Amino acid sequence: MTGSSSVKVVVAALGFNGLIAASKFAAAAVTGSAAMLSEALHSVADTGNQALLLLGIRRAGRPADERHPFGYGKELYFWSFVVAIILFSMGAGVSLYEGIQKLKHPHPIENAVVNYIVLGTAIVFELGSTYVAVGAFNAARGETSAWAALRGSKDPALFTVLLEDLAALAGLVIALAGNLAADMGGWLAADALASIAIGVVLALVATFMSLETKGLLIGEAAGREVVAGVRALIEAKAEATGTIRRVHAIRTMHLGPSDVLATVRLDFADEVPAARVEAIVGELEEAIRGRYPEIRQLFLATAGDPATATIKRS
Repeated sequence: MTGSSSVKVVVAALGFNGLIAASKFAAAAVTGSAAMLSEALHSVADTGNQALLLLGIRRAGRPADERHPFGYGKELYFWSFVVAIILFSMGAGVSLYEGIQKLKHPHPIENAVVNYIVLGTAIVFELGSTYVAVGAFNAARGETSAWAALRGSKDPALFTVLLEDLAALAGLVIALAGNLAADMGGWLAADALASIAIGVVLALVATFMSLETKGLLIGEAAGREVVAGVRALIEAKAEATGTIRRVHAIRTMHLGPSDVLATVRLDFADEVPAARVEAIVGELEEAIRGRYPEIRQLFLATAGDPATATIKRS
């Protein structure tokens, strides 16, 4: 399940984008601006996306059952992928279409001052939403670089809202520049080009989001530091007891942002009695779960004859 910080970020973005979408539609209807209409549709897509993310967070938190023994954590990844598709089709696609249509049939912007007021207000609202998202993202990434944290994040609810907010800010600035150039500069094509540029920005963000979420949906391993930490714990136990000869494999997969499945295959010395093996496996389980509470599904197995192998699941 995602943390409360992710829920806070999504709820904040949902509220801000709902207000922004309504104001943009009103301005687009009054002024006839293609860039403003693109921005309004963008905000509608963002609002719907945040609602889907909240749905994904809620459904991902359901407990495991007989049909889904590892839980429903990957539902968040599914709905995040849907969000990326919506952003690409409804946000980018419609913005590109509107821009191309107005480029073919340009017309002046009416009552441009309305656009300026709405865009200025929207920028203030969007800055508020972005501030919440950036704060949560920075707290989660720690000392890791922003790019590395984005690529390595296992919480699509957090990075989706962050990227949408940044894209929204970029879109607002582009729309404002297009309106200024069309209204004060007399370059009617600027409004249409601004709409196209907004579509390109949204397409790039949606593509990045879909690729990152696809990897999570298929199944990504836990971070290298977690795998290395588990191996270090086992090697320390091996050195202290002299019972473990080799760690054959450590396999991990994220079932959710804070839900990791881990399997470890160990080779014990032949002379170690079964009771001692069982005790050491239990001690390792306790140590691993204590250090990495995100490992909620843990399987420790001894190498050797499958019929006599010791398997412990937590």
